[in-house]
Amino acid sequence: MFNLILFGPPGAGKGTQAVKIAETFGWKHVSTGDILRAEVSQGTPLGLKVKSVMEAGHLVSDELLIEIMESVFLKNSTVKGFVLDGFPRTINQAEELDKMLLKHGQKVTQVLALEVDEDELVKRLLKRALEQGRKDDTEEVVKNRLVQYHHHTKPLTDYYIDKKLYQEVYGVGSIDDIFSQLCAVIKP
Repeated sequence: MFNLILFGPPGAGKGTQAVKIAETFGWKHVSTGDILRAEVSQGTPLGLKVKSVMEAGHLVSDELLIEIMESVFLKNSTVKGFVLDGFPRTINQAEELDKMLLKHGQKVTQVLALEVDEDELVKRLLKRALEQGRKDDTEEVVKNRLVQYHHHTKPLTDYYIDKKLYQEVYGVGSIDDIFSQLCAVIKP
């Protein structure tokens, strides 16, 4: 099974590209953000638990995210691969993901990082907030999410470089141009 992590800061275009990759290669797109937002909108116990955390731009606990990921992997055990969008975000999550995958005879196959400068990210996120009415994309929350990303997530670069799984792709341009660049480096 091919397990691709699509990596990058909030607003880099991970969601858009992950969907296109999953459709092209016949893989399952897994967005922890989408899963959690669906739980919030449905008012489930999980949704109520994470609503205030998400609206403040903070990260949901690692244990809860791994539990969600394992459930998704088990429910979709017949797919050819997964595109993980927005997960892992910390070294601990990466290590726990590795353990969970190993338990099921799998591993992370490749990590692709969309690289986008911060001014472009803020512009994209604020535009998305206006277009979609997303409460989790206010200017204050956007800035906090980028601080959280740099503090917690950026160290994953070295983690995956050490495992020889990491590759950067420039994430600015048309959606199709970025998609072509990603497809050119995916090695199923």
